[in-house]
Amino acid sequence: MSYIRNGISNETPKEAWDKLKEEFQGSDKTRQQQLITLIRDFENLNMKKAEIVKQYTDRIMTVVNNIGLLGEEFADSRVIEKVITIFPEMYESKISSLEYLSDLSTIFFFELINALYVQEERRASIREEHTKEALRALSIDGANL
Repeated sequence: MSYIRNGISNETPKEAWDKLKEEFQGSDKTRQQQLITLIRDFENLNMKKAEIVKQYTDRIMTVVNNIGLLGEEFADSRVIEKVITIFPEMYESKISSLEYLSDLSTIFFFELINALYVQEERRASIREEHTKEALRALSIDGANL
């Protein structure tokens, strides 16, 4: 409240708004520098080896949302293009099938992420089942010795 009391005593509403905006968002130059840094961060985002889909997409969305807070909008198509070009080979078959079944320019970001997440969950389930089978086989072999 001190910002309001100290800042708008003899000013027009527009001047008061501009003063508050600069106080909380910074100057246009500062916002532009922040925007450049965030766009660079977006371009340099890569999926880490042990990272899962949710972790990676959370990092992407954090950067995209911060860019949006500075007034710059990212089209879903730009974010989708980033995801498609960065995801590891293990997702290539899913991405290819999505490209075949639908026009990627019309798909929403969250549709793509959900499809990749489902594939990741299936793979994890299959790995878990294989591990259980291997452990059962080992315990049977150990019992027969």
